[in-house]
Amino acid sequence: MTTAHPARRVPPGPSRAAALRMLMVMNKDRLGMMTDAAAAFGDASRLPVGHKSLYFFNHPDHAKHVLADNAANYHKGIGLVHARRALGDGLLTSEGDLWRKQRKVIQPAFQAKRIAQQAGAVAEEAMLLVERLRKHAGREPVDVLHEMTTLTLGVLGRSLLDTDLGEFEGIGENFAAVQDQAMFELASLSAVPTWVPLPRQLRFKKARRDLQNVVDQLAAERASRVDGRDDVLSRLLISTDQETDSRVREERLRDELVTLLLAGHETTASTLAWTLYLIDKHPEVWQRLHDEAVEVLGDRAPIYEDLHRLTYTSMVIEEVMRLYPPVWLLPRKALAADEVGGYHVPAGADVLICTYTLHRHPRFWKDPERFDPERFDPTRSADRPRYAYIPFGAGPRFCVGNNLGMMEAAFVISVLARDLRLTKVPGYDVVAEPMLSLRVRGGLPMTVTEA
Repeated sequence: MTTAHPARRVPPGPSRAAALRMLMVMNKDRLGMMTDAAAAFGDASRLPVGHKSLYFFNHPDHAKHVLADNAANYHKGIGLVHARRALGDGLLTSEGDLWRKQRKVIQPAFQAKRIAQQAGAVAEEAMLLVERLRKHAGREPVDVLHEMTTLTLGVLGRSLLDTDLGEFEGIGENFAAVQDQAMFELASLSAVPTWVPLPRQLRFKKARRDLQNVVDQLAAERASRVDGRDDVLSRLLISTDQETDSRVREERLRDELVTLLLAGHETTASTLAWTLYLIDKHPEVWQRLHDEAVEVLGDRAPIYEDLHRLTYTSMVIEEVMRLYPPVWLLPRKALAADEVGGYHVPAGADVLICTYTLHRHPRFWKDPERFDPERFDPTRSADRPRYAYIPFGAGPRFCVGNNLGMMEAAFVISVLARDLRLTKVPGYDVVAEPMLSLRVRGGLPMTVTEA
């Protein structure tokens, strides 16, 4: 006599007949798709997309289980797997021993002591940004997203690579083409061969060639003068030199540097752009930022020791990352069957943790759509579940560059709020674009005036 197993709970969701429509929605409105699913089905849902079912979990306990407690059972999933065709096997997309080796190589460059040593370079780049923007005061609008990209590439080059990335034109545009291709791979589930001459795929191929040239020049220049340097570029060169196959060595160096360049500037540039947009919408927030910067900095550049005194500035940045998290989606694939929130997750299932919706969960965030930096006052956030707020991810794959990114954002916003006032061009429609990061679609034109 056999004993029947109890029925496995399956998350609610649309019918399988909706699969094609859901695929179209994912292509056109990914944020809307996730927001609607959370509103319609609660903290767990199963979304049929094409030939797949996506298991979407939207509770802090679910995020903790998938990203931290049982992280070994979850590799990178839909989107990042498909992005591998665009990004290769860098730190963002690699798995297993290769990922652990890559993380070990670059981790020392992000230690707190080393980040503190980079504060001067970050502050100098922030002051140079102020001077560039000041030249536009009273004149034509300036695209601040472009300016933030220039800034973050400058910081990345000086702090991690010990080089001037300003020598390489078009890096930002090339990364935009790479992101566009990565999201196309996601939306099409990699069904379109890369040889098909679609305009975006042609732009992507050119971008990859251009970025390969950047990597080759960086490697050649540094190989001639490693000299015991301990920056990320030198560490990557030493690590990849251990590869006996020259083709593998070149691919590894390219993949790791391209990923570092993308992740190292894109997320912070987006966060800074969203911050400028939101503080323009809330003049009272700008005024408090201005007053704090005047009190803490006076008329000098920021220093590392200022970080713990720029308390309101930090609260503003944290609230910006709640509403517009740098990485809006954390996709995973279950290696073995699991149970999340009481629901069965089969082996091989695509699992989604969406920071964009988690950060707007009404159970954990009062009036979640409202911009309110005071949420991050320690007296108001003590009872909030740890995993209700994960702008840098969680678990073993927690963002290695979070401290550098926060210092960069705090320095930039404090000097901008002290010295300048940036105002969105009237009538310009600001739209969130969910790529690998959550970007401002099409840039952000703003006018500049003296504070």
